[in-house]
Amino acid sequence: MTTFLWGGRFEGAPDALMRRFGDSISFDIRLWEADISASEAYARALARAGVISKAVRDQLLDGLAQVRAEFAAGNFVVQPGDEDIHTAVERRLGELIGAAAGMLHTGRSRNDQVATDTRLYLRGQVQALRQQVHALQAAIVDKAEAHLDVLMPGYTHLQPAQPVRFSHWLLSYFWMFQRDRERLDALVPRLNVLPLGAGALSGNPWGIDQEFLRQELGFDAIAPNSMDAVSDRDYLVELLSWCCLTQIHLSRLAEDLIIFSSREFGFVEL
Repeated sequence: MTTFLWGGRFEGAPDALMRRFGDSISFDIRLWEADISASEAYARALARAGVISKAVRDQLLDGLAQVRAEFAAGNFVVQPGDEDIHTAVERRLGELIGAAAGMLHTGRSRNDQVATDTRLYLRGQVQALRQQVHALQAAIVDKAEAHLDVLMPGYTHLQPAQPVRFSHWLLSYFWMFQRDRERLDALVPRLNVLPLGAGALSGNPWGIDQEFLRQELGFDAIAPNSMDAVSDRDYLVELLSWCCLTQIHLSRLAEDLIIFSSREFGFVEL
């Protein structure tokens, strides 16, 4: 039997190349804040359910606070055995507080842990994206207001068709990005659903209060089906689809500006 988290059925260690292939720490390390926040909430929930004592809860919270501080300061050191962010946090927590660290995972599965972390992380990213789109819209409006009386040719197939205001062309992108903002807002209710407490696939046997977890972590709802909560990643694909569509609008704007800044047009300077 190996000492790896998933190695219970293996008699020997995998090849080093396969270990490196399976490790995800190089990219999921960005989930550190979400992982620690979810673990802090879960430690409190374990204590509320009487699964761990308040003293152990406080140990866990103090240790997690130290791990958080190391990440925030850029001092956290990833070790060779840290295959992902969850393993890294657990390993460091054990170094800091000892055996009590192992109690944090009571009743929790990697399945509901990962699903919770990704939703928490993406929720923050969605908010940042919304602010960035709004800032771009504000810049477009400012530029349009500054050039209300400027006329330019309106083109079809790059052929001059009708005179239009420069602001009219510019504001066409405002409305594209407005729809992008609305689409982003529309996906939030599907994203902001709590999986923690779903366990590996069929719930948590320790009486963990999911409503408490929902409130602690700021989710809008609790996943109604535990198997769906841990097995589906449609929210990831939905956000990626949003990114693709928004990038098409950004690409259109960039191409217009490239053409309009050329010597043949000379409408704008970059």
